[in-house]
Amino acid sequence: MSALFTCEDPTLWRRLYDKYWEVMEAKAKAKKSEKLLKLDKWYQEELPVAITNRPEKYITLPELVKLMEWKLTRGKFRPRLQQLVASNSEETVEKCSKKAFSFLPDMRAAIAELSSLKALGPATASAVLAAGAPQQAAFMSDEAVESVPGLKPIQYTAKHYTLYLDKVVERTETLNKAGSQQDWTPHRVELCLWTWAVANQLQLPLLKGIDVKGSAGKDEPSDSDTHQRPMKRRTK
Repeated sequence: MSALFTCEDPTLWRRLYDKYWEVMEAKAKAKKSEKLLKLDKWYQEELPVAITNRPEKYITLPELVKLMEWKLTRGKFRPRLQQLVASNSEETVEKCSKKAFSFLPDMRAAIAELSSLKALGPATASAVLAAGAPQQAAFMSDEAVESVPGLKPIQYTAKHYTLYLDKVVERTETLNKAGSQQDWTPHRVELCLWTWAVANQLQLPLLKGIDVKGSAGKDEPSDSDTHQRPMKRRTK
């Protein structure tokens, strides 16, 4: 699973990035969850806009509750966490998340601040930060972490998240140096790792022809997608 992470070919990484929604649809179908697609579209496309359009970045309680639903639907569902996160007060969530975003780029401080909220550990805190600051944070998904060499078994601690993020940031910088567009972010890299891991788990045919072993750093085609978020899911 770590084969992609060691690949330095930005063209190959971008090919996987462009396959994100295709893999997400396959994941939703495998889980028999249409809700997953809607929640992921909201998290990837709508929540970031809502957070960054505010004078000061923060997340609201309804948004945090929905983010937790997204995280649990995407991964392991734990209804107790859904109840606990909803027990936070609106004022506390806004105040705490505003403070957390103001701490950036001090990721440890930002994670610690968000982790003071009920039901929020480093993984959920990283999802909040990745939504509002994708240039600095990456969501700590199991699939992405397990795709990074030396990080198994996963520990849901601030220290383990820092180790993960440091490696993702390093790979982000390498891809930006190798490519011409320099639009890679930690969140983008994380999405590629998730896409690669889930496509392998589901044995999807889209991996045929994508060989990450022994790939050297290559420049990217000039007409590649340049958005900070995944390509919008095609409606059917």
